[in-house]
Amino acid sequence: MQLSVDPAAATPPYEQIRAQIAEQARTGELPTGLRLPTVRALAEELGLATGTVARAYRELEADGVVETHGRRGTLIAATGDTAHRLAAVAAGEYAERASRLGLSRQDALAAVVTALGLAYPEA
Repeated sequence: MQLSVDPAAATPPYEQIRAQIAEQARTGELPTGLRLPTVRALAEELGLATGTVARAYRELEADGVVETHGRRGTLIAATGDTAHRLAAVAAGEYAERASRLGLSRQDALAAVVTALGLAYPEA
């Protein structure tokens, strides 16, 4: 697993780690079931605080990219189904909240389009 952190970047180190692991898992460079280094080992390797790496791992787990199995460690999850399921849950929660706020369907969709434009600026 190849990771690098640029301390001068505007993106926080935990997010740099999260993004790199997520991308490598998505492309298959990190195969399903691969055991990631311990938080302590990766923090030492990258010269970071353990809390920084722990936050990246927590966010990866929340996104369904990794699974933590106690003494077996943190493993790359089968993300295809998990990612779609989590996205569907988030979309449903957004739709319910937009409705409670009294937004029209058109206004709710416009907010999503704006947010996607911010999240995916290259599109």
